[in-house]
Order: sequence, then structure tokens, then C-alpha cells
Amino acid sequence: MGNRLFIGGLSWDTDDTGLRAAFERFGQLDDVKVITDRESGRSRGFGFVTFGDNASAQQAINEMNGTELDGRTLNVNEAQERSRGGGGGGGGRGGGRGGW
Repeated sequence: MGNRLFIGGLSWDTDDTGLRAAFERFGQLDDVKVITDRESGRSRGFGFVTFGDNASAQQAINEMNGTELDGRTLNVNEAQERSRGGGGGGGGRGGGRGGW
């Protein structure tokens, strides 16, 4: 298990400081980030917290998943690594349908 957690379901009003305050009781936090829209600067409703150790991260999942923060129910689980590249695919032209 990794020590970086995905935090979903955040209120638009929750910022880095509020997220840190909610999770720091579980152990040392190496990083806290609420993801914001590049254009508007508004929260996108999710963020990440990175703990110094796996035990703290697991405790945070166990105790915070399904709880409320700023009036919203949190979805807390281990962050998945983003796969580089990939995605999409399948461009090209459709299969051999109809035609002349």
C-alpha cells in the first residue's frame, strides 16, 4: 500500500489548509494538495494527501472514508498512479462496413 491518498467528494470551499487540518491527526503529512481548475482557480472537488508512512495512511483511510468534511461525504482511498501516455487509441477509420 502506498502512503499517498486520493480524497474525493471535497466541498468547493475546502482548501489545502482545511484538508491538512482534517488529516494531520493521523501522522506526519509530507504533502497536501486540493486540485484546482487552471482557469478559474476553483476547487475541482478532490485532492491528495501524502503521509510519511503507510500505517498513518491506512489509519486515515479506515477512519476518514465516508465521513463528512465541510458538509460533504469524503471518499478516501489509496491514490492510483497515473499511467503515462496511453488513453484514447482506436482512432483510424471504422471497420469494413458497407462501401462500394
